[in-house]
Amino acid sequence: MLSTTKLAFLVLASIFYVGAGILHFINTGFYLKIMPPYIPYHLAMVYISGAAEIAGGVGLLIPPLRRTAAWGLVALLIAVFPANLYMAMDHVQVGAAPMPPALAWGRLPLQLVFIAWVLWCTKPDSSPQNPK
Repeated sequence: MLSTTKLAFLVLASIFYVGAGILHFINTGFYLKIMPPYIPYHLAMVYISGAAEIAGGVGLLIPPLRRTAAWGLVALLIAVFPANLYMAMDHVQVGAAPMPPALAWGRLPLQLVFIAWVLWCTKPDSSPQNPK
């Protein structure tokens, strides 16, 4: 059983990951620009990671799949970390306006926040809630 707070953060995480996954298909160019050159099959990887984000986001809402979906999203966040690192280290510009280096570097520790978020909100509460 999840507390109301965890359930709210779970729904927000689900919306976040489904939305981010959809962006892989809508704004493919952004993700292609941040793919490190040593990663093969750039377009396929963008689509696969987008589909994985959507599946993980949906999986968060299905109680029997919830924890597995969370760990799948953790694996995905680790897998896409090289793209975020490449974007920061090589000053990859993805939009019309240049991204400040501090913002590109700031995205890196944010991955840890995202990992903690899905693991926390999918971990069952330690004590059952009082049904009163």
